[in-house]
Amino acid sequence: MARVLIVGAGLTGSLCAALLRKEAAGPLHLVVWDKAGDSGGRMTTTSSPQNPQSTIDLGAQYITRTPHYAKKHHSFYDELLAVGILKPLTSPIEGMVVKDGDQNFVAPQGISSIIKHYLKESGADICFRQCVTQINLRNDKWEVSKETGSPEQFDIVVLTMPVPQILQLQGDIANVISECQRQQLELVSYSSRYALGLFYEAGTKIDVPWAGQYITSNPCIRFISIDNKKRNIASSAIGPSLVIHTTVAFGVAHLEHSTEDVQELIFQQLENVLPGLPQPVATKCQKWRHSQVTNAAAKRPGQMTLHLKPFLVCGGDGFTQSNFDGCIASALCVLEALKNHI
Repeated sequence: MARVLIVGAGLTGSLCAALLRKEAAGPLHLVVWDKAGDSGGRMTTTSSPQNPQSTIDLGAQYITRTPHYAKKHHSFYDELLAVGILKPLTSPIEGMVVKDGDQNFVAPQGISSIIKHYLKESGADICFRQCVTQINLRNDKWEVSKETGSPEQFDIVVLTMPVPQILQLQGDIANVISECQRQQLELVSYSSRYALGLFYEAGTKIDVPWAGQYITSNPCIRFISIDNKKRNIASSAIGPSLVIHTTVAFGVAHLEHSTEDVQELIFQQLENVLPGLPQPVATKCQKWRHSQVTNAAAKRPGQMTLHLKPFLVCGGDGFTQSNFDGCIASALCVLEALKNHI
């Protein structure tokens, strides 16, 4: 039985796992590793430490489906809508630019519920807090080392983490990547930003007419969402939750600062945007060093095959674009590349 390792439990990695399980001609032992403590990647949902029922999307806020992808990826949208993981976004988002034919969706159980759905479909063994450090050739297999625990061997490895993290890997993988591939990978770039989640007591009122708002007049804050309102979930029993996304310029300028200092700066600017907010009962500040791809790998092929026997491929939004459909496109390209090997 072939052992397949997928590194990264974000959208591309989880969908790769689900598609591999569905399309494989024979039995597979699927393993998914992620260095974080939970699945989601940049589509992460976190809970209040005071009340696990109070959750907030710290990454992607909603999904925009264009007419092109409504046709091309209709099966993925249809499935998620049918099981209630996605629902149309009906709450008002001030400053949102909506193009003709676009439709927006939210995830009522949190944006990471999409990833959890695909991981469940995959039946993979999922291990968190597994930070890959080295990948070496051992005869006809890949030996993958991590920060803790013993190395493990796999027949196929799929890397879906941000491209700079792929380039940091040690071992034989450094020699496997061709000079041309390395040049392409080194040109992949990302924006950086912070997200701050605020959780409030039950009964707290945040009296604004919108569920989300794009801010254009603040050097720090770019987007604010009342998360439960965005998802059409009543907050009376659990309290409202608020998420603030910073501008890219702020994120880049404060990238190496402590999250405690950054959180204080965001609070100061939030007072200018929404004066008089009550004190939250809990907060969560998230640094997105690799937030959205600003320059994808050349020609956006969806994946890059680094080695054939044993097979090693990388995918993710670094090879397409930073949105839901970009990750679907990459997962489909990875699957196509793998078909002769599974």
